[in-house]
Amino acid sequence: MRATAFPRRRWYTPVVTLIAITAALVAVTGPAVAEPNPNEGGTPNFTTLRANLAAAAEGFIKAEADLEVSVAKQADLEKQLATAETDIVRVKGRVASYAAEAYRTGRITPVSMLLQATSTEDFLGRAQALDKVSRSDLAKLDDLANAKARAAEAKAGIDAEVTTQRAARDEMAKRKQAAEKALAAASTTRSQVDMSGVPIAAAAPRNSDGSWPSESCSLDDPTTSGCITPRTLHSLSEAKRAGFGWYVSCYRPGDKYEHPKGRACDFAAFPGGFENRSAGGDNKNYGDRLAAFYVKNAKALGVMYVVWYCQIWQVSTGWHRYNSAGSNCGDAPAGDHTNHVHLSVY
Repeated sequence: MRATAFPRRRWYTPVVTLIAITAALVAVTGPAVAEPNPNEGGTPNFTTLRANLAAAAEGFIKAEADLEVSVAKQADLEKQLATAETDIVRVKGRVASYAAEAYRTGRITPVSMLLQATSTEDFLGRAQALDKVSRSDLAKLDDLANAKARAAEAKAGIDAEVTTQRAARDEMAKRKQAAEKALAAASTTRSQVDMSGVPIAAAAPRNSDGSWPSESCSLDDPTTSGCITPRTLHSLSEAKRAGFGWYVSCYRPGDKYEHPKGRACDFAAFPGGFENRSAGGDNKNYGDRLAAFYVKNAKALGVMYVVWYCQIWQVSTGWHRYNSAGSNCGDAPAGDHTNHVHLSVY
């Protein structure tokens, strides 16, 4: 999946000269192969749309992860609460049984018990017995107090997690509304992509609590001379493992979108590169399947949005149709993404 490498020149070879002439003729008469960095910009409105969708997607994915972590914590706290409440019932039963036995037998006072001793050894034995009884009483009371404290702590923790979940859901709703507003401003309409038979990807690594780790552009990009994040590399590797092995280009310098951050890749719909024409037939089918692969595995891979064939899929809103230049879909193959699939990762 490395970017296309230009072959080394070998001088004074007639065959090479013939190939060069043929390539020049193809360049004039056939479809041109674009540079590895397609111009995805489109109109200013489309640029703004991409920026707004990225911001909305980032906030949504973080809030979604926070919600999942909180729900898991609440489930654990509810188990702790159930255990503590069971212990309270059990210890209360033991204390009640002990109290009933003492009442039934007419429990004597420690002083009278010691005074009834008939010898020094008997006195010491009675003193040790009293100590054991006292410690048993204290242990029962400590167990009861501990169980009540654990129950109170678990209840407080559950209340805190419920508050966290409410805030996360509110944030997700706000981000979804922001994405829908951005899409409405771009005059998009909802669309769909067939998801049948799409492979399942292995999930990208998360923190021990289930949240997404913060990542930087720290790994070598296997498709360019730049860098990508570990999560992007994982998404790239999973696509390759699923059979998507055509030309790919990820890192791209600049200040737009996720490419300079190492969090985006462009997958050509043609084996050899980004041809300046819209994909059709098997090429279109390849792009359809690749787009569907990332959408189906979005939660596992941390996908923010996918762009393909005049359509944008965003994590909170699903598929919407767009037009990059106010023209017919495919008039601008790069801007309309009809010659490549764009992937942005959280």
